[in-house]
Amino acid sequence: MCDARAFLPQMVQLGADHACQIILPSGEETVERLSEVVLANAPAKFVAIGHGLGGDVVMDVLRRAPERVLRVVLISTDPLAEPPKTAAAREARIVAAKSGRLVQAAAEDYPDMAFAATEWRDEVRALVADMVLQLGEGVYIRQSRAAQRRPDQSKTLRRALMPALILAGAEDGLVPVRRQEFLAGLLPYGRLQVIPDAGNLPMLEQPEAVTAALRKFLSGPLMLRPARR
Repeated sequence: MCDARAFLPQMVQLGADHACQIILPSGEETVERLSEVVLANAPAKFVAIGHGLGGDVVMDVLRRAPERVLRVVLISTDPLAEPPKTAAAREARIVAAKSGRLVQAAAEDYPDMAFAATEWRDEVRALVADMVLQLGEGVYIRQSRAAQRRPDQSKTLRRALMPALILAGAEDGLVPVRRQEFLAGLLPYGRLQVIPDAGNLPMLEQPEAVTAALRKFLSGPLMLRPARR
């Protein structure tokens, strides 16, 4: 439930050297339909960067059109389908949002365990709440449905033959580092970078570290040897 402000620090710092385009996963209820929207609006060749549900959409872009993706960055992304227990808990939050308790529902999506214990955690949390309110109930419900129905993309990732960077917050309680390490291991050219003092939103919690990681990755070679395991 984030808008373009989630990547604002990176857009400001990298925009001078790279053409940046934000495509929000907001108009459809499945990852597959959302990836269709991305491919219809993206350039012929592009670098795909996704966070959370956006990462799920990026993985489906790789399934559909890997030849169009030059590099890929996945942040706080889980490559597996949502477990039934998690999907059931999400259903309760959808009901809450429909009942006028959108902020409460979104707060349950991002509990304390989602954030690193930094001095600006409350500021990041407040920004997330504002982004939720600006996007509204309809977007929240559609994104929640898409998350519930996301497919297992393990096979897709094993066939993705482009440079890949996985960024994980060291203190992410929603998508733990171990799960993102598993994701990186699926990618033939995948590399995991753990961001210290960050949780599920490292772009906002540690913007300078994320920007530096992206800048280094974007300037790296396109032809690589498979990552050592």
